[in-house]
Amino acid sequence: MTRNWLASLAYFLLPLLAVAGLVVPAQAQEVRARQNIDYRLISPQPVETGERIEVIDFFWYGCPYCNELQPALEDWDRRKPADVALRRVPAILRDTWAPHARIYYTLELLGEVERLHRKVYDSYHVEELSMSQPDVMEQWAVRNGIERRRWLDAYYSPEVDARVARAHELAKRYEVQGTPSVVVDGRYLTSSSMTPSVIDVMPVVEDLIRLARQRRGEK
Repeated sequence: MTRNWLASLAYFLLPLLAVAGLVVPAQAQEVRARQNIDYRLISPQPVETGERIEVIDFFWYGCPYCNELQPALEDWDRRKPADVALRRVPAILRDTWAPHARIYYTLELLGEVERLHRKVYDSYHVEELSMSQPDVMEQWAVRNGIERRRWLDAYYSPEVDARVARAHELAKRYEVQGTPSVVVDGRYLTSSSMTPSVIDVMPVVEDLIRLARQRRGEK
């Protein structure tokens, strides 16, 4: 987390210089992320986004670094290229993280992720809500406009049970060791522990998308 600040500065300055015409476009598109420093290779995994390049956000609602990354990730998601798709996967690296994964998948089943994903982070980190307690989350859901019966039916449903169980396996398959971790195209993993700061994760992700395009173009 304390690596040379110049590396971080370069990620932001080169694209700005390119816009200003001070760097040729080819240089602006150059992959600057360094293997085993800014990212590492994992055992290739199948993507679930068809022809689009898959970007997976492995997160935990209780993670302060995930919370810090969210504004940059959300901004990137709004302007991401058409050939890129974002998936979110709640990482379960400890059994105590499973209740947070259940919250996410309950929201997903109810079609409420877009509206309330950020609200869950705020409830934990700002309001200091004890989100591991089902009755607390039941009350939270009602306060945020979800009918009590709908929440309970989804929260305890076999569908959510299955998704939580799969999340356990996905963290292992993708070799996730901490959060936030972002995997690009089932091959390249970066995380806040590999970049100078949390916000530097997204410039590395953009580099890895370029790398994925290059690899796909070589096939």
